[in-house]
Amino acid sequence: MTCIIVDDEPLARAGMALNVEKIPNLVLLGAFNNAMAAQNFLADHSVDLILLDINMPELSGLDFAKSLLSKPLIIFITAYSEFAVDSYELDAVDYLLKPLSFERFEKAIQKATQYQKMLQQGPADNFIESIESDFIFVRSDKRFYKIYFKDILFIKGLKDYVIVHTADKKLITAMNIRTIGNQLPAAMFMRVSKSYLINALHIASFDTDFVYIGQEEIPLGTSYREEFWAQYVQGKVVKR
Repeated sequence: MTCIIVDDEPLARAGMALNVEKIPNLVLLGAFNNAMAAQNFLADHSVDLILLDINMPELSGLDFAKSLLSKPLIIFITAYSEFAVDSYELDAVDYLLKPLSFERFEKAIQKATQYQKMLQQGPADNFIESIESDFIFVRSDKRFYKIYFKDILFIKGLKDYVIVHTADKKLITAMNIRTIGNQLPAAMFMRVSKSYLINALHIASFDTDFVYIGQEEIPLGTSYREEFWAQYVQGKVVKR
């Protein structure tokens, strides 16, 4: 997997480059101190992953990500937690807060590598064959997998695909998140951001910005909070 670093802080770029060197099969093609320099590089080079700061002069990391016509995978790395929800609206693989440990960085790269492999499989062998009363059939690697709605933890939209997450597997299909969302039972599944559908049965906790399912932190988009509260929270909170 190839990557570039975009960060206006010299020490941050140097530290990130050291982290990249420790990851087998992760190749650094360049490090840039501003988004426009990275834009120029991407005009002539193909990159799998961008390690991207957010708070930069002239063009922020968020605006830079929005401007990309052909989007590589993106991991945001920033000192500002308040941009987390916005970053996931751009289909970011992960959102890392500075200072970050190598272990956390490695986990994010593993996720990016996994997503890249799924995307490279393409839609030919992976699609939802049918949706029945309480389950779906998903074909993957020439096999049909029966997935009960109750076993789906959440569904993530990634580029032109969706990834169906269960406790023990991830299955990808060439379909947008709105299409699959319209076919799932509304009493169980809810859109909580541009890129995520969640299964209410598996909500462990939530706050104003995130819903937590298992070890996953699912962003709660600003435009979806009111509906989330009305459907799943209102009238169910224990009062003193």
